[in-house]
Amino acid sequence: MKPSVYIETSVVSAIDDHRDDPISQAQRLITKDWWENQRRHFDLYYSQAVVAELNRIEFPGQRAALSLLDEMVLLPITPDVDGVAEAYRQHLVMPSGEMGDAVHLAVACVHEVDYLLTWNCKHIANTNKIQHIRVINMRLGLLTPTMLTPEMLAGEEKNDAW
Repeated sequence: MKPSVYIETSVVSAIDDHRDDPISQAQRLITKDWWENQRRHFDLYYSQAVVAELNRIEFPGQRAALSLLDEMVLLPITPDVDGVAEAYRQHLVMPSGEMGDAVHLAVACVHEVDYLLTWNCKHIANTNKIQHIRVINMRLGLLTPTMLTPEMLAGEEKNDAW
């Protein structure tokens, strides 16, 4: 059985990102490399929250980002997911204004996904938040996926580490 990965919006949108700033260019290259060389080692998942965020506004690369979802499995946003997302907001683990980041994390936790792949290092793959998230999840009886960026979730091709 392959490890499972929840792919958050920032990852699929990075693959065909047309911005020319150095950070966006680096994320695009790293994400493309991960998609081409690593994804086969994992079972990939997304949620309707990814679709909603990708459809929120039109942008170059939108069609390409949406087409990547065809290669993944949709995880449902259940009442349990909504409740966990709200708990994250109430415990100040996620921003109170938007539900997106809280929902991504809740979907990954409720569905017991191994990894949450993201470029969102402010609210999700943030080392300052991870322990707080683990404490909340322990209280809720949930496992916490490993939250990381594509460059962090890579095996060694030579050894086929996965």
